[in-house]
Amino acid sequence: MAQAGTGLTLGKITAPAKLGIGALGVAVVAAIYWVVFYSDISAKLKNAETQKGTLATELSTQQREQASFIQDKDDLAARQLRQKDLNRALPAEAQAPEFLSSLQQVANVSGVDLKAWKPMDEQPQSFYAKVPMQLEITGRFHQIAKFAYEAGKVERIINVENLEMTDPKLDGDEVKLKGKCLATTFHAIAPKPGGSGRPGAPKPPATNAPTPGGAK
Repeated sequence: MAQAGTGLTLGKITAPAKLGIGALGVAVVAAIYWVVFYSDISAKLKNAETQKGTLATELSTQQREQASFIQDKDDLAARQLRQKDLNRALPAEAQAPEFLSSLQQVANVSGVDLKAWKPMDEQPQSFYAKVPMQLEITGRFHQIAKFAYEAGKVERIINVENLEMTDPKLDGDEVKLKGKCLATTFHAIAPKPGGSGRPGAPKPPATNAPTPGGAK
């Protein structure tokens, strides 16, 4: 009897009511889809967009740091190259053998004979020291002149001064001369820690304080 009654009740539902029940079912299913699927996917998309922005910022920062590192590396290489050039032109030590070797090479190029050399005492200046060497050379006039010219072209700084040419002698069709000159090179002086960094700087005056307890 109950089943028959139920069938009569469902059968009495009108078409608009059935449409409403169907629409309600669709709405419930859509709501479940929204809550379970779409909202979760939307949150993941927002999170992904946030991470994308963060990664883009980090990438831009790393690219700037990389460009700065490359620039610093290039600057360091340029400074090291300049320092090497400076060390060749103005070394930290006198390097007398290298100085004499440079003079001999210049003599060979110029065609003069390097007869004698005499190293002289260094002459300290504020930040560098002069390293003079007295030379005796022989050759024709233009060879001696070329020697003085070529000495100024080597990597290390060398000055030729006080050039004197004497005792001309005829050698075939050419006249040979004796030459005397002062060849001077230089080397850097490193500043002393805690000092003035200048050779020959005055020392602080000594104090004549009495010894404690009358000690001798």
